[in-house]
Amino acid sequence: MKVKTLFFLLTLILVSSGSGFSQDTLRIGFPEFLAIALENSGQMKVVGTNIELAENQTQMAKDQRFLPSLSLRSEHAIVPSVDSPGDYADDQIYLDPDATNDWSKVGLYTRVRLQGVQPVFTWGAINKAINAAKIAARATEEEYNATQAEIELILYDLYYSYVFALEIERLLTDAEDKIEQIERALEKQREENPEEADDTDEYKFRIFKAQFDIQREEVAQSLHYVKETWNYALRNALGIIYEPQVRFLDPVQLKMEHLGFYQKSAKDNRPELLALELGKEALTEYIESLKSQNLPGLYLGFTTTFASTPIRPRQPNPFISTPENTFNTAIGFTIRQNLNFFQAKTSFERSKLEVSRLNYLKDSQQDLIILEVNDAYRKAALAEVKVEKTGEALQVAKEWLRMEQLDYDFGFGDSKDLVDAVRQELELRLSEMEGIFELNSTVAKLNKSAGIPLTATRNN
Repeated sequence: MKVKTLFFLLTLILVSSGSGFSQDTLRIGFPEFLAIALENSGQMKVVGTNIELAENQTQMAKDQRFLPSLSLRSEHAIVPSVDSPGDYADDQIYLDPDATNDWSKVGLYTRVRLQGVQPVFTWGAINKAINAAKIAARATEEEYNATQAEIELILYDLYYSYVFALEIERLLTDAEDKIEQIERALEKQREENPEEADDTDEYKFRIFKAQFDIQREEVAQSLHYVKETWNYALRNALGIIYEPQVRFLDPVQLKMEHLGFYQKSAKDNRPELLALELGKEALTEYIESLKSQNLPGLYLGFTTTFASTPIRPRQPNPFISTPENTFNTAIGFTIRQNLNFFQAKTSFERSKLEVSRLNYLKDSQQDLIILEVNDAYRKAALAEVKVEKTGEALQVAKEWLRMEQLDYDFGFGDSKDLVDAVRQELELRLSEMEGIFELNSTVAKLNKSAGIPLTATRNN
């Protein structure tokens, strides 16, 4: 039996053994399985954080609209008092030419300064920066969708790997009954007609049975690892044993379109291409914002200063500066102009190069996606033919097996032919199940490569 597909799928997700589970069993459909597994996925949490960061960046751009620069600063120091030898009044000490600092008396100096700037007219630089951040956030969402599509495809194969393993388990159980019937018939022949017994047939049957036991053990191990992978993907902390609600593996009921349909769908819907296009749009809007920032901008500024030093008297004369005791406010308009034209030009050129790089990157990504679509279409079309032809061959094998069983029951059949018929019928049934699983998987990959939702693949 071919079980490479199962083991390949199991390597895609890290398997972690559980410490112990209760006997509660819950059957879940693929949508429930997908929702739980995505919620537990560490990779989805990482890309989800990227969206939150992009939204935070957008909010930061919006915050630039109102008081983008607002600061409060305080200063504190120990200062001496003032001695007036001429015995001037406290509010006239500035008139005493012999006034000196008196370090025998010290006090606390405190000054608080509040400053702010409000943009009034910036040629739309702020709004353009906000738009660029919003578009960049949408690009991040498309990157999230691309990652989710990859993980959903892996989880799709994992879910139906369980169904596939159950189908193979039932198939081998049925085949085991037939093998036991043949074994009893051979033993009966040796007992009743030992002279007609053929040792060659006996050896061939024993080899066939040993090979069958190997296949049965492979299926048992595959089923075990699928269950363990399920436990890890679903983070089964409640001790519930999850099983698929779908119990039989049927081929997807989907009529494949022509190759051009999938190629066009990929160009229009693949999130990777949409993310690159949005990234280019965001960068272009950012360049326009930079251009506006390098034009003269009108701003409203204000500053308020309060200083207090109780040990030093305030001088009320407006021509005398007493920074130790003061309260003043200033408000006015200012024009800002960036004069570093060479640096601005270099920055623009770099941004244009980034736009060109994104164009080339999108073209190269689109080429890879089209190749992916072509390969997925080829595999899906081949898998569809294999399922159809294997079904036809299986029908012939069943007729052959029925004929050999009837001949053997009437006493003129050959045990070798019966064993060959059983083997052929078993191999074709295994091939049919594997072909159906491969068909469903390749169709899912084809839809994913074309940007078609995974829900279009399921038929259970």
